[in-house]
Formats: sequence, C-alpha cells, structure tokens
Amino acid sequence: MSPAEPEAVSGESATGSDTGSATESDTAQWYRHCGTVDAPGSSPCYAAWTVGIAGDAELIRRIDRWPHNKRQPLLILAAARFLGAQVSPYRDFRIFLEEHWAQVSDIVLSRATQTNEAGRCATLLPSLAQISAVEDRPLALIEVGASAGLALFPDRYGYEFVRAGADGDAAEAGTDPAAAAEERTTRLLPAGAAPGMYPVLRCVTSGPVPLPAEVPRVVWRAGIDLNPLDVRNPDDVAWLEALVWPEQEFRLERLRQAIAIAQERPPLLVAGDLNDQLVALAGRAPADAALVVFHSAVMAYLDAAGRSRFRLTMANLAAERGCHWLSNEGHTVVAQADGSNVVPEMDDARLRGRFLLLQDGEPAAITGPHGQSLEWL
Repeated sequence: MSPAEPEAVSGESATGSDTGSATESDTAQWYRHCGTVDAPGSSPCYAAWTVGIAGDAELIRRIDRWPHNKRQPLLILAAARFLGAQVSPYRDFRIFLEEHWAQVSDIVLSRATQTNEAGRCATLLPSLAQISAVEDRPLALIEVGASAGLALFPDRYGYEFVRAGADGDAAEAGTDPAAAAEERTTRLLPAGAAPGMYPVLRCVTSGPVPLPAEVPRVVWRAGIDLNPLDVRNPDDVAWLEALVWPEQEFRLERLRQAIAIAQERPPLLVAGDLNDQLVALAGRAPADAALVVFHSAVMAYLDAAGRSRFRLTMANLAAERGCHWLSNEGHTVVAQADGSNVVPEMDDARLRGRFLLLQDGEPAAITGPHGQSLEWL
C-alpha cells in the first residue's frame, strides 16, 4: 500500500488530539496504527475514523470494556456499517456511534471479522500450482478460518498477474504505456467458465513469481471456522459485504461474484476450533489428491500456545499424509493479548501492513492483505 493523506478531518476527535502520545493506551495505539499504516491508500474513510477513535478517550474506554479479541478496529467499523453508517467525516461517524452504541456493541460481541477476501487466491495460486505440478496430482484444499469458504474456489476465478514496471521507462523507449502494461500481464481463466460469470483477480507482481500456465484443478474443498457463514443466508451475506472497506467498490463486486459461485455448490464447512477439527477433516480428503491446508489472517486469533499446537499438527500431517501448508499472515490483524508475534520470521517494518506467505514453513512472498500484490522472495 502506498500511504495517502486521509481526509482533513482524520485527526479530529472528542479530545481534539490528532497525534499519538507516550501515555496512549494499547487500544488507542492499535487504532492509530490502523489509521496511519493499514488504512491509508486503501480507505481514506477508515483512516479518518480509526485515527479519530484513537484520540477519542471516551470511546476508547468503551471499547476497552469489550473482551480483548473484540476490540480490533475492523470489527467495530464493520458493525457500524452493517447498521447503515455511511462514508463521512469522523465527527458524523462519532454521532452515529453514539446513537447506535447498544446495537454496535451487540454485533461486535456476537460476530467476528470474517473477511472472506477472494482476492487472496491470487497470491496463493502460484504456490498451489507449484504443489499440484510437483505432486502431479489435482488439489484437495482445507482452509482454516474459512468464513463462508470463498477462498476455496481458486479454480473458479480468473486472474490478471501484472508484472511491476515503470511506464515512464516504456515511454522513453518509444513504447506505448498501455502496450507495455499488456506485455507485462499474464491472464489465467477458469476452465469451461463463460466470461462475466466469475471474478477476475488482479495482482501486481515483483520478483521471480512462478506463474503457472493454467489454473490448477481442485477436486475437493472444505473449511473450518468457529462460526461458518452461509452464502445462502441474507444476514451472513450482508455481514460479508459490511466487512469490505468503503471506497472499494471493486472488492464489493468481486465479493458478490464469488458468492454467486459458492452458492451454486456451497463448500463443506465444519464448525469448531481449528485445532480440534483439522485432523479429522484432513482424514476425509481424497487420498489421490495433493492435500493443502491454508489460511489468511487467522493465526492472530490464536494465542501462542494455540499457534504452537497448530504447527505441531501441521508437522504431523506433513509427515503422515504428505500435507502441504500455506500460511498467509500479518503482524497486526489483531493485537496479541499475550504479546506474542504472529510473524516472527520478518520484521513488521519490512511488511508495512502486508502479509508474509510461508510455503511449508519457509518464507516465499510478501503479499497484499487483499491479494492486490505479490512480491516473491
């Protein structure tokens, strides 16, 4: 993400503060990080709202009454938008929260940030294709933290991988920038799908990304979630839409196209803790397919002990089943109550709001959190 200036009201708050302080609470710092690192360049509205909340002492006190895992910025913002909050300056958003606080709190306490971003499939696809090619077998997929399971359909989406380049260099060389961009673009289409019936996931790449010649075949797909969302349930679909950041209409359209695909044949989704359900679910995967367990923005919801248990489970599945593991995680999806680090392999300053993709435990790429970029390491 390239930082962009939030709208002018972004620093306004009930306290009149527009900068962090040495005495700012952990929650306030969390919201300020979202407003100054995560949101700029993606949503000026969310940048404004989270910086505003960070400086709003009364609102921070209210948020701190919730359990730690319910205090994350994107949850309260999605809850407000689920109730009808519109893009606005912080002062208007603050009034909305005041008028709807009981309802916002109920939604925060009953739901979770189950952002089901199909765009992340673009950053996983090269690894999935590599695994399928090396194994010379189709794929069986398990997503932990699957939400509604939209990331379980990488074979049903189209892709545009655009190799990063400087259009200015092309112009100096006498090449039309549009033609140069086209030369840098690799397109992959789902087998047998009619144009317009699937989302096209665009991803800017850098480094030696092993782009496949075709989309790998998936013969089985399943997911685990504490509270799976049902693409046939209007309330669950509305919640998925509320989790899309404002000003990102392309993501909303992409979500709706992905939901339509999932509605045709909803994936197998198991309710429960991923550490309790994974081994049994893996046992249901077809033996003649290459099994891949993957997740994005999930490990931050586990404490250090839970993540350690998950790593042990994955090591056992790799040894006993030949299972592969794709981990696509960032440092600050949620702040860690136990102070542990979700991505110890790379400094957060290097990620700068992005995710680290691990392939079978080894760093493979730095990815955009919504699948918008893929920097191969």
